[in-house]
Amino acid sequence: MAPPWRIPEILRRAEKGPLCMEKDFDTKILFPKIRELIKEYDIKFDRETVVPSDNSLADDLWKAGLELYLHTGTLCLETSRRIMFTEDEIKEAIVSFPEKLVVGSGTERREVYHREIEDRRRPFCVFSPSLPFSEELFAIVEMAYALEPLADGVGAGVLDELWGEKVRSKAPTDVSGAAAHALMIREAVRRVGRPNIYLADVQTALSDTAQISVSNPEWGVRTTDGRMVGTISELKIDWGGLNRMVNFHNCGYIIMALYGPMVGGYAGGVEGTAIVSVASHLQALMVNQGHLSTFFPFDINQLNNTSRDLLWMISLVYQALARNSPFLSMSNGIGAAGPCTEMVLLEAAAHGLVSTVSGANLWEFFAARNKYKDRTTPVEARMACEVGRAAAKEGIKREEANELAKKLLKEYEGKIKNAPLGKKFQECYDIKRVTPTQEYTELYKNVKKKLIDLGIPVLI
Repeated sequence: MAPPWRIPEILRRAEKGPLCMEKDFDTKILFPKIRELIKEYDIKFDRETVVPSDNSLADDLWKAGLELYLHTGTLCLETSRRIMFTEDEIKEAIVSFPEKLVVGSGTERREVYHREIEDRRRPFCVFSPSLPFSEELFAIVEMAYALEPLADGVGAGVLDELWGEKVRSKAPTDVSGAAAHALMIREAVRRVGRPNIYLADVQTALSDTAQISVSNPEWGVRTTDGRMVGTISELKIDWGGLNRMVNFHNCGYIIMALYGPMVGGYAGGVEGTAIVSVASHLQALMVNQGHLSTFFPFDINQLNNTSRDLLWMISLVYQALARNSPFLSMSNGIGAAGPCTEMVLLEAAAHGLVSTVSGANLWEFFAARNKYKDRTTPVEARMACEVGRAAAKEGIKREEANELAKKLLKEYEGKIKNAPLGKKFQECYDIKRVTPTQEYTELYKNVKKKLIDLGIPVLI
């Protein structure tokens, strides 16, 4: 697949663009413009509207995000230069962007397509742990995720150690860890009968050197798999990101742009972060040169995105994208509670419901604030994707989704600050059989019954 825009020009502008120190970028360019745009476009969070139904608000958010990105561009940290674009250049890239993408191969071949608001087509679902796991547990975890029938693709955990040593960025263990990761995850999906499933990333590779080292379809990452080019919040990139982007395009990979705007950072509250989120999708197109986006906004204090205000923001951002772009974007859920708790399953259900109805594809689900080793399982992702696909199948409208989301929030939002940590993967799964324990299986069934009683759609 061709790059969305001209790579040589991006690299030139990273060297020759307007000079700007990082502190000035944050405090004199980004933050003041966000405050101005919030007022100009009257972007306001309403606590009673978790899923907005105002198309004009979504369109205004798109305009504000575009205006912000035209004003700021992307800051290249090594050169202190801003990579800037004109509106015509962005429109050219948008017009040439495809509305669907093929990933995986053989019987695991899947199409990822641009979804509309209230789209009745099922969302593309990546099941991903994205947490550190020990070498002994790593392959078992990946098998567990690939065993999920609803998974169209599998994201990766992080191989935390190799040969008893910590995998460290830019050390030889980084390259060795990346190679071991690529080999182990390929073997894991083969062992469960899904050798050609879309694999979303080699997250163990911390540096650009390590990422590039596994760009080998014979034994490493295939061209039907995804490669990640991350963004530094907010609207920044470094040489490592640009090196990855160039290599991945040269090798013909599917590029996923990764970004997590922070509520409570330089973008301010959810209104400002929503504007930055649209701008981040534009950066993903123009600088990260992504074919897919993985979008994981989070609260800087609580480290989750299942609160009332974050769900509102996620919904509004995806509605803005659905109405004004062809982008292929996956909404990444982050729960406050840990595995094997009722709360985390309710959080996952809320995220899957709100994201799907608003026009997103799904990347699910990070438990326990995505910060504790071994503390996430495929069961949480299953809940998010099951509810999301059921909502699409039943044609849930925004107004109905709003009321359902509020019902779910009443069940858990008061517990977010002191959310239960839950259990580790090895306490939630039978390691030999690679299946959830009886305890977690029964809990899942009970939560599904509760969702049905609340009127939440689920796959039976």
